[in-house]
Amino acid sequence: MLWRSPLALVVLLAYPLVVAALVGLVASYANAKPRVALVDEDRLPVSIEIGDRTFHVGRTIDRVANEVTLVRLDRDEAERQLASGRIVALLVVPRGFVADLRGMARSPQLELETTRGGLSIRISQQVQALVYQLNRELSDAYVEANLRYIELLLEGGEGEFLGQRLDVLGLAGARNLLDELPPGPRLDRIREFVRTAELALGETDDALRATASPIELVESRDAGRTWALSAQVQSYALALTISFLALLLAAAALAGERDEGVLGRLRRGLVGPGELVAAKVALAAVAAVAVGVAIAIAFGAIIELGDVEGGQPWSRLPLLAVGLALAGAALGALGSLLGALAREGRTASLVAVLAVLPIVFLGLVPREVAPAAAAISTAFPFAHGLRFFTAALFELDPWTALLREAAWLVGLTLAYGALARLAVVKLPA
Repeated sequence: MLWRSPLALVVLLAYPLVVAALVGLVASYANAKPRVALVDEDRLPVSIEIGDRTFHVGRTIDRVANEVTLVRLDRDEAERQLASGRIVALLVVPRGFVADLRGMARSPQLELETTRGGLSIRISQQVQALVYQLNRELSDAYVEANLRYIELLLEGGEGEFLGQRLDVLGLAGARNLLDELPPGPRLDRIREFVRTAELALGETDDALRATASPIELVESRDAGRTWALSAQVQSYALALTISFLALLLAAAALAGERDEGVLGRLRRGLVGPGELVAAKVALAAVAAVAVGVAIAIAFGAIIELGDVEGGQPWSRLPLLAVGLALAGAALGALGSLLGALAREGRTASLVAVLAVLPIVFLGLVPREVAPAAAAISTAFPFAHGLRFFTAALFELDPWTALLREAAWLVGLTLAYGALARLAVVKLPA
């Protein structure tokens, strides 16, 4: 049938590749910046003095908020948009924030409200990253201010603390006064304390700077693959293509044989129902291996020609071929069941397309987002095939995952094959 209609063959091969590219694109944009409302109840000034430094607060927030899109709204409008879902979170600068920031006596607080659902965890993490970046911007100023306080304690002089002007004697002045006094047990203990305090406070410069940033992150860019050539997209392309191909091929083949009267003649003694289903399973497995290996070679050629870091794991292709055969067989068994239930070729093709899309997208939903969807996806071959391909190609120690997913695929092949055989037996001759 496909040979008589080359266009159908081209569409059958090209359509899942297009869907794979779209899924990869959607996956890459799943990390796009969500909208978060910024409610400024403290009326942040244009700039604020912290120690000897001037910070432009609003511009600093805008600059470090690189993980979210901040939308400035009043409280009522922000609450309304949060309730309607136009924003996914609400970040509030409460009254007294600037005073706490200037005073440095306690930590100023930001308030976060998020919607329910899978995005709330992601938003919390991104706002935590925003606060971390803000703290990094401000920590140097705080450290410098605290070091000036320590210098004031060491050397003495006039200074300001919590808005009050102070005239501090300092440890150096105390030592000079003590040197003018006669020796004595009590005064000697005080002299020893002053010397120890001077030594300890003299070492606080580096210590304070280290505690402000105990771990420094060094970033390097332009390493690894782009999303279009990533391991994720390659596994998506393989799993999606063979899912469409094997499911549609097995369903349409079985239903088409009935439409053309072949099925009835075969069942009159040439082959049994089990052999009919096994033939479709084998057809789907062979097609999955042929097309899947071709896709892997095409990906590998592009990666090698582009000199992409890491290259293509050519030595893993035999493992991949095994996974393609197992996944294709499981999908062929499911397609045979759909073809036997649909009974007519065009209906079987439509049912297969309608079935494959939810199966695919159930397998793409992360377990952390929807555990129920992930549990349902285990009853279908797509998710197991996807995990098999990822492990076979890219995991350093893939054997545990490969054996687990292979067992699942074999079990699903046997289960769907048995159901397909029962459905074929019930078909009218």
